[in-house]
Amino acid sequence: MKPNRGWTPYLFVLPAFLVFAVAILLPVLATFGLSFTRWDGSGPLKFKGIANYTRALHDSVYISSYWHVLIYVVATIVLEVLLGLLLAGAVSARPGTTFYRVAFFIPVMLPLVVIAVLWSFVLNPDFGLLNAGLDAVGLGGWKRVWLGDPNTALLAISVISGWIFAGFYMAIFYAGFARIPKDIIESARLDGAGEWTIFRRMKVPLVRGITEIAVLLCVTGGIQVFDLVFVLTNGGPYNTTEVPTTYLVKTVFRDQDVGYGSALAVILTVVIALIGLLYSRLRRKTSDVEF
Repeated sequence: MKPNRGWTPYLFVLPAFLVFAVAILLPVLATFGLSFTRWDGSGPLKFKGIANYTRALHDSVYISSYWHVLIYVVATIVLEVLLGLLLAGAVSARPGTTFYRVAFFIPVMLPLVVIAVLWSFVLNPDFGLLNAGLDAVGLGGWKRVWLGDPNTALLAISVISGWIFAGFYMAIFYAGFARIPKDIIESARLDGAGEWTIFRRMKVPLVRGITEIAVLLCVTGGIQVFDLVFVLTNGGPYNTTEVPTTYLVKTVFRDQDVGYGSALAVILTVVIALIGLLYSRLRRKTSDVEF
């Protein structure tokens, strides 16, 4: 049934578009416009051209924040996606693993701020469970100020992130494994294949598309990490865990430099968009070659 007037479908779309415009489009355009100004949030706007972008390119703390987030992303790909894949393989190999699936997924349902506070107690150098456990097993020499040591702070945050989100990726991969026809798995078992062989040779190749999406989610989500870093270290010690999002928030709310903070937000948005486009193109080329 066709509408009597050509503009009728647009009328139905209009409410959703207005919500999108007010909630997303207008703030994006406003941020882009503010990135060319100098503004403290209350005084008059001063047009600065591309000065904020030039400043960002020479800001050593901001540039190093991308190196930190790159290390974090690489670590979380291993600690979240790879570990989640292995967990999914383990819980899908045997029946009756509902308890373990729920247990692994529980951290995902907890607020990140709550988890960060709990882990700050675990890693506390004076009364934390980790240092106390090392003392108890005779490894007192391994004790560290985990979140205050430049050599361990970023690693500790990455491990905590892996502890949280490995269950999330486990659920994704487990759903992918559940879609594999059971006849294929049973045939492999009848032929004498072990669970590890089935996992490595059959399950993993059959969920390659899901793996690619999981890696993309991990990369784009890792670049936007904020809660854990802000609560656990606030970018310290000595800016060694500073990431683009924490530096951006400090610039706007601590330094009250809204114009420069807007420029940093625009740069971060462009970086994430370029990564997504590049990853999609690489996936397409790989698929074409295999076909």
